[in-house]
Amino acid sequence: MTTLIEAPPTDADGLLPSKKKSSGGGLGQYILIRFLLIFPTIFILVTMVFFLMRITGDPITAAMGGRLPPEQLAERIAAAGYDRPILVQYFEYLGQLVTGNFGTTLSDNRQVTEMLTTYGSATLELTINALLVALLVGIPLGMIAAYRRDHAPDAVLRVFAIVCYGTPVFFAGMLLKLTFAVWLGWLPVAGRAKTSSELELTSLQSPTGIYWLDAVRSGNMAALGDVMAHAVLPAVALGLLTAGVFLRLVRTNVIGTLGRDYIEAGRSRGVSEFRLVTKHAYKPALIPIITVMGLQIAVMLGGAVLTETTFEWKGLGFQLATYLTARDFVAVQGIVVLLAVIVAVTNFIVDIVAALIDPRVRY
Repeated sequence: MTTLIEAPPTDADGLLPSKKKSSGGGLGQYILIRFLLIFPTIFILVTMVFFLMRITGDPITAAMGGRLPPEQLAERIAAAGYDRPILVQYFEYLGQLVTGNFGTTLSDNRQVTEMLTTYGSATLELTINALLVALLVGIPLGMIAAYRRDHAPDAVLRVFAIVCYGTPVFFAGMLLKLTFAVWLGWLPVAGRAKTSSELELTSLQSPTGIYWLDAVRSGNMAALGDVMAHAVLPAVALGLLTAGVFLRLVRTNVIGTLGRDYIEAGRSRGVSEFRLVTKHAYKPALIPIITVMGLQIAVMLGGAVLTETTFEWKGLGFQLATYLTARDFVAVQGIVVLLAVIVAVTNFIVDIVAALIDPRVRY
């Protein structure tokens, strides 16, 4: 008796799905794609800002209208080229941006690049301080909430996270000023430093504009203490906004990690829950924080406008509010373009860091 043995169907038979090669590229391809995405992002934002600024007319009329005779106003408009077709102005503006020429402010006749350099370091300092507050508050409290999940501390911390995220920055800033500066008198009300400290720090050779860094470089501990005292309230007001997000992310991801097999194996060996949370479960929970950090930088830069105005912190946000009041659209365009570049580059860096620490992040 002959036994027929059927051979298994091959890919050519069409009966089994053919194996496909992985379409995901390597890390180099991922970095290249993310880098190339920076340019259309900036281009779209620049274009939107340009045309939105022109909805109410040309910048000269917006800034000087009603304060100059019609003849002088028309002369200034013609001299600045704002009487030409809007598309001609747009392509000329793009050409200026490529060469690094952001124009001249209308209200105080300053080079926009000089203004951005002067005040950009102050906003960078505030953002760094606020990010440190967000990390120092959000991560430990998120771990505590996960460790005490479904108990009173967890409920309190979840409410705290919602309050932090939902409270407007300017309102939180005013409460902090009223409590710690006016009633208790512990901290300064406004500004980046005392006038004497500012003079010392700005007179240094090649100052960075970040006051606490300049104070450390010069070894001026008195100025450093003064700068840090002025930085506490603005950093807390802006940092708590993001701390609420970090707290919820850490809590959710730590609780998810605590259900993994290797955590259960640790429990079976008698490892304490506290040690599992602080030693093994929190590291995987930090990956989502790094992923969303780029978006939170954008939120912080948006909140910096209100924070700097509330605390008279002379940065880009403070100047943006000033130039908006003066209807100086040239300065506003320059500030918004710089913030767009910062957000795009920050997201690029965050994506690369996330790809390096988490091999699952690939195209």
